[in-house]
Amino acid sequence: MAQNRKPGVQVAWVNVTYSSVLLAVAALVLAVAVLLHFAFPEATNGAVQAANHFTLDILEKIAGNAEPTATTVAAGAQQAHFTNLDGTVRVKKANSSAWSKADYSLPLEKGDVVQTASEGLAKIVFTDGTNYTVKQDSLIVIEENSANDHQQTNVAVTVNTGTVNLTTGTYVQGSQSKVIVAGATASLGPESAALVHNDPIADQHEFLQEKGTSQVQRNGEVVTLSEWEKVSYQQASPRMARVKEVGPPTPIAPANMAPIFAASGQERSVDFAWSKMINASGYHLRISRNPYFSSLEKDEKLDKPETKVSGLTEGAYYWSVQSYDADGKESVASETDRFTILPHGSSAQSAMTLVLEPFVQHGHVIEVRGKTDPNARVMVNNREAPQIENDGSFRCFTPELPIGENVITITAQNAVGGFNTQHRTVVIQ
Repeated sequence: MAQNRKPGVQVAWVNVTYSSVLLAVAALVLAVAVLLHFAFPEATNGAVQAANHFTLDILEKIAGNAEPTATTVAAGAQQAHFTNLDGTVRVKKANSSAWSKADYSLPLEKGDVVQTASEGLAKIVFTDGTNYTVKQDSLIVIEENSANDHQQTNVAVTVNTGTVNLTTGTYVQGSQSKVIVAGATASLGPESAALVHNDPIADQHEFLQEKGTSQVQRNGEVVTLSEWEKVSYQQASPRMARVKEVGPPTPIAPANMAPIFAASGQERSVDFAWSKMINASGYHLRISRNPYFSSLEKDEKLDKPETKVSGLTEGAYYWSVQSYDADGKESVASETDRFTILPHGSSAQSAMTLVLEPFVQHGHVIEVRGKTDPNARVMVNNREAPQIENDGSFRCFTPELPIGENVITITAQNAVGGFNTQHRTVVIQ
């Protein structure tokens, strides 16, 4: 075999892997570190601690750049937002003395003031899920809206004048949702609903619990309220008066946003029905062309939870009903539902646009996006989409849905009576 070798320089190749190099380097560094530790113990301990701090700082910065999950609320001051605006609504920011027109893109923060005119309504949602419906001729102040590192939220609103409906969500234990009225503070439990009325001129101050529980504190007195219990007082009253109220019925028919057809130019009779209330002696039905009920098409007291109303012409209507007891004392108004009388075979009906994008799921909440005709109204499971853009695009979120199969109904309706309804089924796991 020697004669087969060619003359020249012979190179012997040895395979060296990256892992073996790294292991060798690591062993060398470890040996040096051990020698340094025994030779200079204090200096090496300080170097190790500095390295640990450096590593933690890097990790915290990386974590800070990550987007928070949908269920995470950053600690500190929070913002509230308008989800519905109707009529004249103004806002005065905490750092300004000037009033500005309310807008969906305007965030609400601690110290901000919201005012509605005689024909104005505003719905506001806070980070903890608390919703405020600020009714006509009302003024509220956001006193607190914050969260801590444990996801506990703190929301407090003062009702200076007017009427508000509020509902609380399912917030973390230890969270607080408070409403302040003329020296009294009501602390609401989770999944509660209440109506607050404050009339400084007439010296009438009321807090009505509609759902869940709350505690009302005033001048050292504490009153716990359950469903349909109310406290009222005047400024000079040493104590609050507590009474049991009769609850309002639930509207049944016509359904909210329902289209009702009639021959073109002809009047239409409409059947109304609502739930029967125990201990109610009668019911008070009101029908209006506007959601403020500033003018009425029908104002009638009835013995039964149903009636037929004739003489209604084409257009949109709003209706609400109250129950009253043997003394004639009326409940608060029910939810306001809307229906529209359309000409039979309306061309607007077939021309109504409603294009839905694929739903986006955020836990138990579904984000609904789509496009309809400009100036239309969109209802998602009987909740109105807060804003329709100039091009007809819309975006809204459902409330938290239960586990299992859920049907989401989307209805678009325009001012001339056109409508389009679509149904989608989603499964929450």
